[in-house]
Amino acid sequence: MTNPVYLAIDTTDLAAARRLATTCAPHIGGLKLGLEFFAAHGPAGISAFSDHGLPIFLDLKLHDIPNTVAGAVAALAPLAPALLTIHAAGGPAMIAAARAAAPPATAIIAVTVLTSLDDDDLMQIGVLDPPSVQAPRLAALARASGADGVVCSPHEAAAIRADWPRGRLVVPGVRPAGSDTGDQKRVMTPAEALAAGASILVIGRPITAAADPAAAAAAIAASL
Repeated sequence: MTNPVYLAIDTTDLAAARRLATTCAPHIGGLKLGLEFFAAHGPAGISAFSDHGLPIFLDLKLHDIPNTVAGAVAALAPLAPALLTIHAAGGPAMIAAARAAAPPATAIIAVTVLTSLDDDDLMQIGVLDPPSVQAPRLAALARASGADGVVCSPHEAAAIRADWPRGRLVVPGVRPAGSDTGDQKRVMTPAEALAAGASILVIGRPITAAADPAAAAAAIAASL
């Protein structure tokens, strides 16, 4: 089995990020570089990881009018990310435009409901359905609009997997038993998330904040 663990490196410290990638590389399947890192270092920062030989998940969660998102996706194409995120809430035309603008080798992954949100949070922004309904709804929209997969919490993964057997399900909110959940509200252990249908497990602080990040990554990989 290909290692499904993608290490989330959420820092503005390029040297620290490269050290984490280097020490954890034998125990992970890819790297997730997000908005915080990209805002600090831009495309050059992403290119700094090309020598690690790991797929790059560029997690920018693009969300704008279709033409703007298509332009952004095209501008990011030289970085050749394996996965690139957009927001499913941007609608079908935006999703389709992103897919059309991306290179064939870059999977367009649509974010459904952030794992930091629960029922009350959705209610406050006008979404009356809970994540268990909203996430599969947005996943169906993403699939129909040409996305290659979605980001969803492990709690919605099984329902989405049942409807989309070949979809790429990227699952954050993954915490080893006993770990601090931080700002994540809908979590599971790595093994539970994988059993629920996850394709990729996005794991950050349980590895990056550990006294020995490489050992923590190895332990998680062994648990799978």
